Amino acid sequence: MRGDITHDKLRLSRRRFLQVLAGGAGVLMIGIRTARADNAPLPAALFGDNFYDLGAFVRIDSDGNVLIGARDPDTGTGVATSLPRIIADELDADWTRVSVVPLGLGVSDNNGQPRWTYGRQIGGTGGSIPAAWNDLRKMGALARWLLLQAAARQLGVQADRLHCESGTVIAPDGRRLSYGSLAESAGKIAPPDQLPPVKTPDRYRLIGQPAGDIDARGIVTGQTQFAIDHFYGDALVAVLVHCPWPDGSLANIDFTDAMAVKGVVKVLMLKPEPGQALGNTAIAPAVAVLAEDTWSALQGRQKLKLEWKPGASGSESSAALEQQGETLLNGKTDPTMRVRNDGDVDAAGKKAARRVQATYYQPWLAHAVAEPMNCLVRLDKDHASVVVPTQAPQKAWAVVQRLTGLGPDQIEIKVPRIGGGYGRRLDHDYVAEAVMLAKAVDKPVRLLWTHGQDLEHDYYCSGSVHQLSATMDRKRQLTGWNQRMASASALVRRSVPDNRLWTSELDADQIPAALIPNYRSDWYAVNSSIPRGPMRGMPYLSNAFAVQSFIDEIAQSMKEDPLDTQLRLLGPARQLSLSTGGVLDTGRLTHVLKLVADRIGWKNWLHSVNGLGIACWHVNGAYVAHAIEVAMQGEKLIIQRVVCAVDVGRVINPQGLEGQIAGATLDGLSNALNLAITFKDGQIQQHHPKDYPLATMAQLPNAVEVIIVPNDDLPPAGASFLAMPTAAPALANAVFRATAVRVRRLPLMKELLRLL
Repeated sequence: MRGDITHDKLRLSRRRFLQVLAGGAGVLMIGIRTARADNAPLPAALFGDNFYDLGAFVRIDSDGNVLIGARDPDTGTGVATSLPRIIADELDADWTRVSVVPLGLGVSDNNGQPRWTYGRQIGGTGGSIPAAWNDLRKMGALARWLLLQAAARQLGVQADRLHCESGTVIAPDGRRLSYGSLAESAGKIAPPDQLPPVKTPDRYRLIGQPAGDIDARGIVTGQTQFAIDHFYGDALVAVLVHCPWPDGSLANIDFTDAMAVKGVVKVLMLKPEPGQALGNTAIAPAVAVLAEDTWSALQGRQKLKLEWKPGASGSESSAALEQQGETLLNGKTDPTMRVRNDGDVDAAGKKAARRVQATYYQPWLAHAVAEPMNCLVRLDKDHASVVVPTQAPQKAWAVVQRLTGLGPDQIEIKVPRIGGGYGRRLDHDYVAEAVMLAKAVDKPVRLLWTHGQDLEHDYYCSGSVHQLSATMDRKRQLTGWNQRMASASALVRRSVPDNRLWTSELDADQIPAALIPNYRSDWYAVNSSIPRGPMRGMPYLSNAFAVQSFIDEIAQSMKEDPLDTQLRLLGPARQLSLSTGGVLDTGRLTHVLKLVADRIGWKNWLHSVNGLGIACWHVNGAYVAHAIEVAMQGEKLIIQRVVCAVDVGRVINPQGLEGQIAGATLDGLSNALNLAITFKDGQIQQHHPKDYPLATMAQLPNAVEVIIVPNDDLPPAGASFLAMPTAAPALANAVFRATAVRVRRLPLMKELLRLL
């Protein structure tokens, strides 16, 4: 039995509607589905007692167990805990009786076009909680309403006199009915024409309370299955040797010895599909060895005799690209894009009492995820089953659909817990490779990359060169700001218009935009054939380093406290309109800045024997600041203390947020301390994890002190990478303070790397 409420009746935000049905064995099931899917049949797996092939968000069985599906892939951001807790709170569920399972891709067929059953499904980008906040509360509220209606009929009491608590409906006289006893009858009740109201914040019991990661025990004990752990019994294992140049070609091959290895079944060649955008097809030409087991496949790969021919990228080097950026910024050419131009920067410069200039360099970066690229594919005549660690299952579906020609509902995408994403798994070259191989051998294929391949064949974060200049009047007020950046856009060859390529590199509203009357931001495109793609913290990562380091240098030039310089720049508390339609709340940004300054003991910054550094930033309505204290033991850098304050509006899971902020801080510090991708003659020079060493525990602080600003009057903002932009500049500013008497400040990042 099923009842549908259309979006026309309910007029839900973003054109959504809710669906309620009674399943087998007295099960109440509720889900949110896109408005376009109103006539789509529910997946057959939704009926019966199979809890793992979940087709809706909520399921309550006759024993009172509650099963909640997490729609967004969890890359370590904790959304598999936070999203279900939003539903569970509105439902007044007993969290100890709640089980959470990751939802695979929800898709059905609409005349050959996909209907996305669960709406938005994307992880690790900082948007999961903001996007789900309203929808998931409405779903939980509807489930609670249905249970109250069922209880009212059994108890003979009006529903508005009943209340729910920890999986139980309670009457005024103390009589209680468990959710399990009400599930079947609740599923038969027609939903209301108008959605029941969601809870008022004073009634929250789970939202805002600390909760550990629901997968933590399984991960620590090795019970959690990642995609790389999945296997079909008859699947062949595939390993690859990619061409060292993404635009190169195979000149010669001898696979006689490889085929002689016991267990090796076949050797195949792969080529990127012409005309396909980056990330949708193989990242480079490759040779695949397919075998009955992983060991045989790897042994066969070692026996291959290959000769590769370079393409146009064969002459590129990281040093030459850095020089190209310098030449662009030092020349007379117009910028590729003038991102923002407020007031008259040139006129402000003519009237200035003081001018400060600086140049900053940042290296290329790789993702270096813990779980290397992998994909398990089974192709049948009328069905494709894919198990893949993806941040964007809908994009993975598009790759599979293009290569197989199957209908939307003939493609099943399963997404287990993911061993790190950082933006790498927003691309699906490895999915395309696995599908191509499965088609070629007509058998299931389990594709496995190595960590070395992940480093050598990544969609990198481009290195960049920044030139900044600022002017001040006699009252020390900043009157002009001119920022010029040269980098290779991550959006090239991704079907993005030329006039939008800058958006992966710069934010038009980044600090100090809107804070200075005369502000200019220019971007210069560096040409490169090295693959680039989305990276955790882009486009804020490199720009926050340059801007926040430069503000510190402005303070140094005026011989004043850098905190005073920052506060004067931010000015009084006010809300400034941004070009994106949002606002910059200078009061909130000032608050987090002062919090970290107070906690680190900033009042002693001038007289401290150690170095103190500070930085702040804003990202999509969230605010962050870092303060760091370092000491020098000879030439050895010791990070003694790190404090980070964040204001993300309402917090769903403080414990999860604290973990995210601490983790992103350490990630940002690791980038600053150790990491750089270099290439020569078009080939990446880092071949193994030891060549790209993440920071060790000895290099990092013993703890990251996280201050969470309570701000329950505002909806939640994302925090996935929020702490990354300010960690590195706060560290660099602290290092400068600790070494100011011995080292020259510019270029700061190069000096920091020398010290380490």
